[in-house]
Amino acid sequence: MKHAIVEVSVTSADGDRVPVGLMNTQQALSLPSHIDIEVSHPAHQAGSTDIFMDRAALQDHVDITP
Repeated sequence: MKHAIVEVSVTSADGDRVPVGLMNTQQALSLPSHIDIEVSHPAHQAGSTDIFMDRAALQDHVDITP
């Protein structure tokens, strides 16, 4: 699961979640830290789940997943 595909989203000025693309977990974590992202949970299908996590939760997930 370390390289699972996730949907990466940012929050618009209006507070809406805006999907910006699909990438693996390592690519998502390597995005610049000044960009606030949310990603779909790696254990669910990217692009069709409503379960999202922030960068810190994704990092924790990657760290504990074999």
